[in-house]
Amino acid sequence: MISAWDDFPIHQSAEPVRHVATSDRNFYDRYYFNCHASSDEMLLVLGMGQYPNLGTQDAFAVVRRGPFHRVVRASRELGDRSENRVGPFRIEVLEPLRRLRCVLEPNEHAISFDLVFEGAIPAWQEPRHFIRRHGRVLFDTSRFAQTGRWSGALTLAGERFAVSPERWWGTRDRSWGVRPVGEAEPPGIQAGAPSLSGMWNYFPMQFADHSILVICQETNAGVRELEEAVRVWSDPARPAEPLGRPEFEHRLVPGTRILAGSTVHFPAAPGGGFSVSCTPLLACCVAVGTGYGMDADWRHGMHHGKLVVQGLERKHDEIAPLGQYGVVDHVGRFEYRGLTGYGLYEHAFIGAYSKLGLA
Repeated sequence: MISAWDDFPIHQSAEPVRHVATSDRNFYDRYYFNCHASSDEMLLVLGMGQYPNLGTQDAFAVVRRGPFHRVVRASRELGDRSENRVGPFRIEVLEPLRRLRCVLEPNEHAISFDLVFEGAIPAWQEPRHFIRRHGRVLFDTSRFAQTGRWSGALTLAGERFAVSPERWWGTRDRSWGVRPVGEAEPPGIQAGAPSLSGMWNYFPMQFADHSILVICQETNAGVRELEEAVRVWSDPARPAEPLGRPEFEHRLVPGTRILAGSTVHFPAAPGGGFSVSCTPLLACCVAVGTGYGMDADWRHGMHHGKLVVQGLERKHDEIAPLGQYGVVDHVGRFEYRGLTGYGLYEHAFIGAYSKLGLA
């Protein structure tokens, strides 16, 4: 199992890099990116993950444009962990923590692109996400996040877009550790309880010279199992500012679990409290078709053989009745103190969340 990475001084245990330091089947290591035009024009979300104890690596891209939800996805058996490639997908680290290239080569499906992401702020390490239920560790993950700008080209259903950094913005994250992936396990004592429940909010907001990163997972009982709010400046010499406990006012689209808008309050922010108005511009039910658990035949880490590449096309309105029960990503507009920014407005309401009347 010696591989290319073993020639670099990066080991964290006595094992070759191919073998991670836990035998937990749910160990994963993945990339997430989104790209948008700071408008309701389009939202692209893409990801790639490795699952060393499941022996697989997979990738996806999903685009919401107009009425359509289009997906390209690929899976292969994992070999050398230095190979960030799955079929037509590849990710190249051009400058660590700064610039990355994401490629989906032309294929028989509707999406292809060659895009370079450049960070607008220094990569920010988020709080450790740890959840133990009935004695078992369900989540134990580390993650860093970064807002940035894109350049390159994207083709969607024969339509070509020139992507330039003045308006094509986005967010990326890198996360690794243990969280539920792959084929469903026998539930045992966990039966009937989702691995995450209640409210999930993730709002990385990008402005001209800074970003505000807000993350919150709150159970129906009001316990916050993960929480952070911080302002990170584009100038790395300027220290980041913790904003204290964020408080949320959410408005749902009637009869759904999809947000129609929010106000996020930071009453303990340094220099005086303030509030951010959040407006969704374009929704993508990212959990449908991409591996985030909504599809029985395609989940992150699921084994499909040596290599398989698939495409999926649906109308957004057809999948939203199911997709609203998972993670929903929106292009978001964020406004405070006369400033306007754009970013990811991501939410999920899983199971009961009484504050919004969800059973």
